[in-house]
Formats: sequence, structure tokens, C-alpha cells
Amino acid sequence: MTILPSSRTYAFWLAIARVATGCMWIAHGVPKFTDAAAFMPPTGMMSGFLDKAVAASTGGYHTFLTTMVVPNIGLFAQLERLAEVLVGASLILGAATRLGGLVGVFLALNFIASKGGILSLTTLQGLDLAMLVLSAISLVLPTGRALGVDAVFIRSRRPPPPATVRAEFVPEPPLVRPTAPPNP
Repeated sequence: MTILPSSRTYAFWLAIARVATGCMWIAHGVPKFTDAAAFMPPTGMMSGFLDKAVAASTGGYHTFLTTMVVPNIGLFAQLERLAEVLVGASLILGAATRLGGLVGVFLALNFIASKGGILSLTTLQGLDLAMLVLSAISLVLPTGRALGVDAVFIRSRRPPPPATVRAEFVPEPPLVRPTAPPNP
């Protein structure tokens, strides 16, 4: 008979995966702040990335890029780098991990779509797919319940243990006559 590890063991390894995912998001987001000129438009990496995304995308995503993102490239560049840092901080600290996982999944899907499509074999490889899967783990599993801020809030919301219930004998007098009504 095989004995499975305890739930604390699983929670510990989920927390390790969560922190590693957060570190990867931080590693991608912080340089976009520290070297803003290399990332921000009009001469930064965001402009080149957007040019390639417009050329590679089709359908509704292409329309979204050309009508919303291109005219507001500065805003979307700010949102991208801020989202990457906030997702990373959320996952590292274990605070609002499901929300951090959701935004991480959204960012990864956006990066995959910008390279030519969600279901293309050339786009479903590399770091973007890994970030999608790792962020999805934090979205669907309770990764913040161990070694994280979420664990503190979960413990504080638990109801107190129920009061001890004791059985008690109550003596009753014996029945003298039948208790059912007579038949008419």
C-alpha cells in the first residue's frame, strides 16, 4: 500500500511553483521600468513588438491591435509592464494569488496571440506557454494557502470550533394508557 504525502507537502510544493512563477514575471517586468527608454515607445522594444504582432495577427485580435492598441501604445506599454510586476509581486507574496494567476494567464494568452495565434504550433512553445501553464496553476489551485499572505486571511476567516456536544438523559414517566386517538 502506497502512502500519499500530506496536504501540507502538496501545499509546500505548490507554493514553490507559485514563487518561481512570480519571480519569472518580476524578471520580465522590472527591467521595463529600470530601462524604460529601451521598452517604451516610440523607439523602445514595445513598438517593434507591436509592429510584429500587427503583421502576425488576424481576425478580431488584429482589429483590436490596430484600432485600440496602436493609437494608445503608450498606455498599453504602461499597463503591460505594470501588470507583469504586479502579477509577480502577487505570486511571490502569495497575496490574491488567484487574481494574479488570472492576470498572468491573460498576459500569456495575449503574448501567444500576438505571435500568430493561440492554436499554432509555432506559438505554443517556449516561455509564453510555460508562463500560461504556471499562471493557470495559481489560478485554479490554492497556491497561496501555504507560505503566503492568503493563508493568513484563510485562517482568520475560519469559524471557531463547535462547542462540545454532550448527550443528556432526561427521565420520563412511563406510559399509563395509549397515546393514539381511538378509531371512530
